[in-house]
Amino acid sequence: MMKNRGIGLGPVLLCLLSLLLGACAGPNYSLQNPVDAIPLDERPTWPRGGETARYRLAGLYYGEQNLNASFEDDASAAFTKALYWVAGVFQDNTSRQLQSPQGVLSDELGALYVADVGWGGIFVFDPLYAASTGGALPIWTRATPDGERFITPVALVKASNGDLLVTDADLGLVARLDREGQPKGTFGKGVLNRPTGIARDPARGRIYVADTQDHDIKVFSDKGELLDTFGQRGVGAGEFNFPIHLAFARNRLHVVDSMNARIQVFDTEGEHLLSFGKRGRYLGDFTRPKGIAVDSQGHVYVSDSFVDSVLVFDAEGRFLLPIGGSGARAVFQLPAGIFVDDRDRVFISDLDNGRVVALDYLGGS
Repeated sequence: MMKNRGIGLGPVLLCLLSLLLGACAGPNYSLQNPVDAIPLDERPTWPRGGETARYRLAGLYYGEQNLNASFEDDASAAFTKALYWVAGVFQDNTSRQLQSPQGVLSDELGALYVADVGWGGIFVFDPLYAASTGGALPIWTRATPDGERFITPVALVKASNGDLLVTDADLGLVARLDREGQPKGTFGKGVLNRPTGIARDPARGRIYVADTQDHDIKVFSDKGELLDTFGQRGVGAGEFNFPIHLAFARNRLHVVDSMNARIQVFDTEGEHLLSFGKRGRYLGDFTRPKGIAVDSQGHVYVSDSFVDSVLVFDAEGRFLLPIGGSGARAVFQLPAGIFVDDRDRVFISDLDNGRVVALDYLGGS
């Protein structure tokens, strides 16, 4: 783990390095990724064991350490990023670093949003913010216009107008934030018991929310009006036992049916299409499934916190390969939320490591 609980020699080394390289220009803060300092052919890939690489480590996001001042001298910037990666030194223990990341979302402008239960807020990794605030990392903590703060923010999705919709399990609502993080309103209060996962059907303007405590999925309009509810507690097709994270893709709603140790897939009207996965100890089985996402090829990614891996399936639920495994650098400890962007980059909330791990999909089947 690249965590540092004290200031240590990091800042001193960086200062000496800058002086030795003659980096006299003023800082230009931007969003930094320590993986950029590693040559492509030296980055971890999956699957392991000499097989053709399908995924490659692309990024690591921790917190304020990713808002690093780069200098005009290219050599200085490269050495600085390499030092950050090798030494793992960034900050003291009072800085804004991810503690318990859950849901994750990347938008078309390059911003990365992370719901962090430990902080009770939304981390915003955004190069525009970094440039305009001198390196400050925003954490949005206000959930409602009257000042109520997030308690347990779990999952995020973009609304039709670019607003950010955030579920809060303990507040029992979905918060709506504008692009600056200002609360604009909420919906679901009094209807939702313990909302966790959230997904949106952009074509139909429907928002799906997993109500974990009620063992069902509630469907809202873009205005936050309750339209429908489907599911109940049970083990049959279309029934749930503590549903959590959701993903909507290719006109299908994918639900992590956590305590039934399976994934259920529904059409846009909530009709059950298929289920896959089972509880077990063999590779491809589930123990504690958490997050879920789907890429443009129909690959379904499911994090399993018990085996510290992300399991990859095809669109029909056939197991393809695992990503990760505990005990080594650039793998996971309690992976949680997952998001896939429009370039098929995979973002995984690595909860116990206090970071988000980004992977490039390299293609192939």
